[in-house]
Amino acid sequence: MINKTFTCGIDVGSRTAKIVLLENRSILFSSVQTTGINPGSTAVELFESALSETGLSKKAIEKICATGYGRNRVKFADQIISEISCHAAGVRYFFPQAKTVIDIGGQDSKVILMNSQGRIEQFVMNDKCAAGTGRFLEVAANILELTVDDLAAVSADSDKDLLMNSTCVVFAESEIIGLIAQNEKIANIINAIHLSIAKRTKNLISQLPWSQPVVFTGGVALNEGLKNSLSKILNTEIIVPDNSFITGALGAALLVGK
Repeated sequence: MINKTFTCGIDVGSRTAKIVLLENRSILFSSVQTTGINPGSTAVELFESALSETGLSKKAIEKICATGYGRNRVKFADQIISEISCHAAGVRYFFPQAKTVIDIGGQDSKVILMNSQGRIEQFVMNDKCAAGTGRFLEVAANILELTVDDLAAVSADSDKDLLMNSTCVVFAESEIIGLIAQNEKIANIINAIHLSIAKRTKNLISQLPWSQPVVFTGGVALNEGLKNSLSKILNTEIIVPDNSFITGALGAALLVGK
């Protein structure tokens, strides 16, 4: 009889919190919810929901690992591991051949390089400016009276590349309003926003000797328009996991089980 080993990874980001339960290193359960104003309480809610859904008791979980922006607020975690290590491990689980990881979160973005054994060789982060992050998309969607989930579908009707010069969310907001005043097509404005984020990501990734395959993670990776803009600007294929949200939490559950 094979013994069952359960591990848990919780990734508390600035915008969303994610949880993954593994059974013998296979995904048993995953969930995502808004982080809110109390990351610690959100982590508890996620964990209790996971136990309820799977019928497991807390004692059945061998180890719990926390990562992400709010990792130190997860008081019941057995271990804390950096989000860089966790994202790399999570991506390698889905794509063992991955060499470069682009992760765009709510408030920061990061690029991670891995060797053929999955070891992290170099990484770089942008956590000083929101212009290349999910926050930029939230601001833009609000101005355009859309939801973030609408952006990809609307941008599919783009028929012209517009130029956005601003490298700051505050100034970009004014630029978007200016484009609206010029009666530019909404789809073209969204496409310009996607290209702007892609160009900032290119500036970030260009600091490292990156190579293919390139995997794009984070909730922002679900935006097909942004994925296509990244592919265009970097002139390379961009791979997105089916559940791009959970790679950090997945990596945490994998690493704590080692």
